[in-house]
Amino acid sequence: MEDKRILYVSSEVVPYLAENEVSLMSYDVPKMINDQGGQIRIFMPRYGNVNERRHQLHEVIRLSGMNLVINDVDMPLIIKVASIPKERIQVYFIDNDEYFKRKATFTDEEGVLFPDNDERAIFFAKGVVETVKKLNWVPDIIHVQGWMASMLPIYMKHYYKDDALFSETKIVTSIFSEGYDGTLDTQMIEKVMFDGIPEAAVEELKNPTFENLMISAINHSDGVIIASEGISSNLTKFIEASGKPFIPFASKETFADVYTEFYKNQILG
Repeated sequence: MEDKRILYVSSEVVPYLAENEVSLMSYDVPKMINDQGGQIRIFMPRYGNVNERRHQLHEVIRLSGMNLVINDVDMPLIIKVASIPKERIQVYFIDNDEYFKRKATFTDEEGVLFPDNDERAIFFAKGVVETVKKLNWVPDIIHVQGWMASMLPIYMKHYYKDDALFSETKIVTSIFSEGYDGTLDTQMIEKVMFDGIPEAAVEELKNPTFENLMISAINHSDGVIIASEGISSNLTKFIEASGKPFIPFASKETFADVYTEFYKNQILG
């Protein structure tokens, strides 16, 4: 994968958040490509429970200061950056006081989903793409991991479809079993349609369950990775029937070869 550019867009990444399947793979996969001589960038939200002092986050003034419109409201975009110690890997953090200041990731202390998680996901997707445009860094592949990142394939295929910078970029989505119970805001589809995304393209978001969010992301991806052993049989069947290139679950011991092969032969082909 030498000199290939891969943008990793993740809900959670270690060491900035606790270890789980998503956060660990969001570190292991980029590290693997970095070790192979690939060029990588990692983006994640700057949740309020990310310790800025310990991880030495600092704001990048030249990238911050833009406003993103979310459901007809201007939301300031703040970009912070940090380096993963010993790995020479830079991580970019998408921040906004309204969406990401609270000291938690997806739910309150009672385990109830934040009511604006849908808008946070939209803001994150737009924030990543706008920042990559400012960096003028053209990824060969964008690899999405975790449900908070799952709006990115939809926005890339519609909202940014005429952007020449990404005309050759391919999108891969990893599907994990870690999701959420219940649904995001039932007005989510209206907020997405506000950005000119046709209703027919995101029909599933009328009922924004975890599974439907994943189905919508799969529909807008060029390739799919089954990243957990325990994903639902519904999602497995949907992936198998989608006609998209996909790979089944690969263990920690084997994923490096499997993912590299998938990137090279089925995505970049």
